[in-house]
Amino acid sequence: MSAKTKIIVLRMKEIIYTAIFIGLAILLIALFLIMFRRDKGSAQPESPSAQASYTPGVYSSSISLGSSQVNVEVTVDANHINSIILKPLSDSVAAMYPLVEPAMQNLTDQILKSQSLDAVTYQSEQKYTSAMLLKAIQAALDKAAKQESLSL
Repeated sequence: MSAKTKIIVLRMKEIIYTAIFIGLAILLIALFLIMFRRDKGSAQPESPSAQASYTPGVYSSSISLGSSQVNVEVTVDANHINSIILKPLSDSVAAMYPLVEPAMQNLTDQILKSQSLDAVTYQSEQKYTSAMLLKAIQAALDKAAKQESLSL
């Protein structure tokens, strides 16, 4: 058997370039794997408020206060409750029902902070007023959620 020895001459510059390109290729592949992998943990929402998805818009629910009608308007975007207001709350209605405005402000602050109706607390003096307002807010949010399910 004849063994012919072959001598390969490599320049150091070619070895360095090859190593750099191999390193970049490995880095690029790792980056693609990280970017396009599916996280099982991120597929599930973290909290009940994260599950809430609404059709963006302004939704209202009416409350009957004596002979007057007051609308509770809830403004939502795709995942958040943006504002809750009473319209039209005239001076006569505010004078006849003085607990409505402070109760609504208290509820609005809590709901906008937590983005949920679950952990809302209220004072014992405003128990019935707050319950009535919460029921109207929930009805408006149900309209926002129903709109999305109908469009699917």
